[in-house]
Amino acid sequence: MEKKVALVLGSGGARGLAHIGAIEALEERGYTISSIAGCSMGSIIAGMYAAGQLKEAKEWFLSVDKQLILRMMDINLLSSNSLVKGQRIIKELEKVVPDRPIEQLNIPYTLVATDLINSEEVIFRKGSLFEAVRASISIPLFFQPVQLGQRLLVDGGILNPLPLHVVERTEGDILVAMDISGKDAMPVDSDYEPIDVDGKLAEIGAKGINIPKSVEKQLRQLGHRVDVIRRRRAEDLGRYVNFVGLLDRMSDLQIQQNTLLSLRLTPPDVHAVMRQYAYNTFDFDKAEQIIADGKRLMNEALDAYEQAEK
Repeated sequence: MEKKVALVLGSGGARGLAHIGAIEALEERGYTISSIAGCSMGSIIAGMYAAGQLKEAKEWFLSVDKQLILRMMDINLLSSNSLVKGQRIIKELEKVVPDRPIEQLNIPYTLVATDLINSEEVIFRKGSLFEAVRASISIPLFFQPVQLGQRLLVDGGILNPLPLHVVERTEGDILVAMDISGKDAMPVDSDYEPIDVDGKLAEIGAKGINIPKSVEKQLRQLGHRVDVIRRRRAEDLGRYVNFVGLLDRMSDLQIQQNTLLSLRLTPPDVHAVMRQYAYNTFDFDKAEQIIADGKRLMNEALDAYEQAEK
């Protein structure tokens, strides 16, 4: 029996490279992807797969390094709403997969963006592949928004980072989600290593150096004061939320909660999930590791699904 899949790929920057591994896991296990949907980075991978050129896309992403990332940043000096124009990265992607109408792709493909003017989700099922992708990946404040008619479009992940409800369904398929914004705690490091004053003094003594008792006392007092300062700093969680960190964390929480809402409204049959802080948004130079993790996570999710179906 053919095992058909309606596949949904979520938003999450460089973590979206996990989608490549997820697709490889599905195909290696005999599943046929009959339709696909994506958001933000998920829209890129979904589009390249629907165009039949995921292999070429994978090779390109594996070649990306930090220097190439910097070269693709077309800084927007004259803009008051973004740092980067976003056209250079689209031109690079078009070298891998030439633009074409969405309705002419190999399988049904859907992607989403967010309309800032009308406060609503915008669903693309036809028109230019890369015009739609450019809108879907427009991270606010980073990429310049895309104006289409009376719409001003930004990243689809603002409203729907895992667009389960928009993927085209066919009879007998199963709904599979690759979620790369899994609920996660903000990474903090509250541990510190106390200064071992006694150990340092013992090392000095072993070298035959005699330290006066008064100096030893002062060193112990100094070590205690430094320990107190280091401990208080380690326990001060406020240092993780400066203006930039606070905005970033607010965005993370919004994406996490919207992802959970999408999962509740449209529960998938298979849910593979990567934690939100597994990789940073711009960790594209870690492509090989992220792809491998995506494959592993999808295989684990399929193991659970197949075991439950027995």
